[in-house]
Amino acid sequence: MNKSPLISIIVAIAHNNVIGNNNQLIWHLPADLKRFKQITTGHHIVMGRKTWESIGKPLPGRISVVITRNADYKAEGAIVVSDLHQAIQVARADTEIFIIGGGEIYKQFLPLVDKLLITRVETGFGGDTFFPEIKQNEWTLQSETHFEPDEKNQWRYVFQEYHRIQ
Repeated sequence: MNKSPLISIIVAIAHNNVIGNNNQLIWHLPADLKRFKQITTGHHIVMGRKTWESIGKPLPGRISVVITRNADYKAEGAIVVSDLHQAIQVARADTEIFIIGGGEIYKQFLPLVDKLLITRVETGFGGDTFFPEIKQNEWTLQSETHFEPDEKNQWRYVFQEYHRIQ
């Protein structure tokens, strides 16, 4: 019996739902980057072409899956697929698949996701990419840890984990 992998979104979101601007992260939050690395290492990470290009290379210890409509697109060190169903299929042997962006990929995957791993950056930022609305009646908050700014992390932030209500 082959159990389907858990599908999780991992994302950092500002107060106003901004997640990026000009294909870049807006803030530098080392604690969030460390959490991202700890959680995603050893797993498939699924992203859109623009996110792949903003990262610029495969992330160590992870299998990168890039979704693009361009059938001729090449992403050295990554698996290129044409849609979210193909992305899930190539990662089917994994225990958990992490969706890492960007905005359109999050929107497409949200109905299929089992878990949300959110870093809420407790300030507002200008940006051009937003996380889709999370319908509170579809999710239950499993854990929440608050952090104050420190010498490495400029803003207050919260790590949250939500699970889909069955």
